[in-house]
Amino acid sequence: MSFPVEFARNQWYVAAYGSEITRDLFPRTILGEALVFYRTRAGQVIALSDRCVHRRFPLSESNLDGDNIVCGYHGFTYDPTGTCVAVPGQKRIPRTARVPAYQVVEQDSFVWVWIGEPEKADPALIPRAPWLSDPGYTTVYGMEPLRAPYGLLVDNLLDLSHETYLHGGYIGTPEVAATPIRTTVDEERQIVYVSRHMDDAACPPFYSESTGITGRIVRWQDIEFHPPCLYLLHSRVAPVGVLPREDGTDPDGFHVEVVYAITPETENSTHDFWAVARDFALDDTRVSDFLRESNRTVVLQDVVALNKLAEVLATERDRYQELSINIDTGGLAARRLIEAQIAQAGGAQAGGAQGGGVRAGQGRAPVGGRS
Repeated sequence: MSFPVEFARNQWYVAAYGSEITRDLFPRTILGEALVFYRTRAGQVIALSDRCVHRRFPLSESNLDGDNIVCGYHGFTYDPTGTCVAVPGQKRIPRTARVPAYQVVEQDSFVWVWIGEPEKADPALIPRAPWLSDPGYTTVYGMEPLRAPYGLLVDNLLDLSHETYLHGGYIGTPEVAATPIRTTVDEERQIVYVSRHMDDAACPPFYSESTGITGRIVRWQDIEFHPPCLYLLHSRVAPVGVLPREDGTDPDGFHVEVVYAITPETENSTHDFWAVARDFALDDTRVSDFLRESNRTVVLQDVVALNKLAEVLATERDRYQELSINIDTGGLAARRLIEAQIAQAGGAQAGGAQGGGVRAGQGRAPVGGRS
């Protein structure tokens, strides 16, 4: 089973960080749709199609007049709902002179956008990443463009055994690849969980430099993936011998929440949003600078590898037979859930027809065990 190239359009996707959207017109392509974002004078985020209805000139290359966009080519003017309110040389405005407007929600430092059928948009379905706006955490973040299908990044993040080989010297140690995983799926809530707990592991520079730990560590990696977009890695490190309390909390441990938003740009390119939130050294700018540069280096290592993989896969003449093992169970489960989201409304080709969200099944069923 290979990763689908279609999009689940009736889903929420991260379009930007809230800090990226200002009074300047901001272009971004999501699921093959060219959009323009801006804030009204009251601070509300607006998302419209980035094409003037007249001659298709990009509205992002135009100008704001109050809360309206004035096309930089012929002056067609659109209000925040996408309705044309003025055209050059005449008072009558054509009935069809409007551009699509998209529903947006600001939450947890992200701007989420709904590309699908408007009547199906439910903000309550947006998954949470509360650490990104929690004063009890300090966060560094960024975004890197990926010249590869979004599914390759989903596969990459659901299988962290590659840290040992691709990210050695940063976050990878031998124990990551050597430790079996546990994968479960909550069918009702549509969440994939992948856990790897290491009781005695080397401390990689990512953690030794930021926490000051010397010697070996207890290291937990608990992944929570909300298809199709949001990936959460709950990471915990502590010196060997420090055990968590019965409720799972550990005042002597260090907790890092790693968040990725995996947003397709086109069928062959992806917006790779990343953020690292920590509950220690909150005001230490040296730690922030170190984690920002270290995580960006790790992300760029993934980008180089996945761009190369995309090039290789594009040369495959025939559909090859994948070989999957236990470490792939999380990625395979994610593929299945995303395929179900696409199929619910009859499928959605990249940049084309409508797809759908899905809420099906009961319980939390294991799809892979310890090996």
